[in-house]
Amino acid sequence: MKIALIAHDKKKDDIVQFSVAYEQILAEHELFATGTTGLRIMEATDLTITRFRSGPLGGDQQIGAMIAINDMDLVLFFRDPLTAQPHEPDISALMRLCDVYQVPLATNMGTAEVLLKGLQEGFIDWRLLAERRSASQTK
Repeated sequence: MKIALIAHDKKKDDIVQFSVAYEQILAEHELFATGTTGLRIMEATDLTITRFRSGPLGGDQQIGAMIAINDMDLVLFFRDPLTAQPHEPDISALMRLCDVYQVPLATNMGTAEVLLKGLQEGFIDWRLLAERRSASQTK
């Protein structure tokens, strides 16, 4: 599975701690992240992560592009709901794409834990159905 890891500045410590705690599960998948988030996680773990630009510089949109071609399976986006974000339209667009393409999205640590445990148990394997992937690629 392809998993995106994103975190607002005030949530970066949380996503790093989460990644350390779930490193064994995450290591079994192909990981993508926005710039600083990916760097911080790689510094704290042995995980290999494809890094995009930082969120405000287009990283959210790069991940959104993967979602739009059905090339992302799960998004863990630790959002800071108490701080205004200058790139809020990009964040909203990313979340909307997750809904449009039925990509599971966690916006906090509690939901992320449930999704990763479900992933480990095979509850998200429907994302791997070949006919599902090819059908969305031709739309």
